[in-house]
Amino acid sequence: QVDLVESGGGEVQAGGSLRLSCAASRHTISNVAMGWFRQAPGKEREFVAAINWSERRTDYADFVKARFTINKDNAKNTLYLQMNNLKPEDTAVYYCAAKVGIVADPLRGLNEYPYWGQGTQVTVSS
Repeated sequence: QVDLVESGGGEVQAGGSLRLSCAASRHTISNVAMGWFRQAPGKEREFVAAINWSERRTDYADFVKARFTINKDNAKNTLYLQMNNLKPEDTAVYYCAAKVGIVADPLRGLNEYPYWGQGTQVTVSS
């Protein structure tokens, strides 16, 4: 069992930056594959970024490449998403997700993650 709590969302102007955090508890994230997803109003939840258990492999959706960076801090048991050059279309609720186990590749599928946080709102104004 992994409990996840996101934080760091808020409102920012286009071109600004935010760093989202996802604090994990009840399980170390050192052997956990993790990801970020987002859901805008009226749209389905979509993949944003993922990192495998060893942090040696990451994967990004095309629409965030070169703007967002995912990383884990095992000592703090926390996942991060650094978001730069934000655009109004990045407005959404952002969720972190986790899958326990030595998974070689980052995971893109929603149904591959059994554990989810409650989400944090990101609003980007133009």
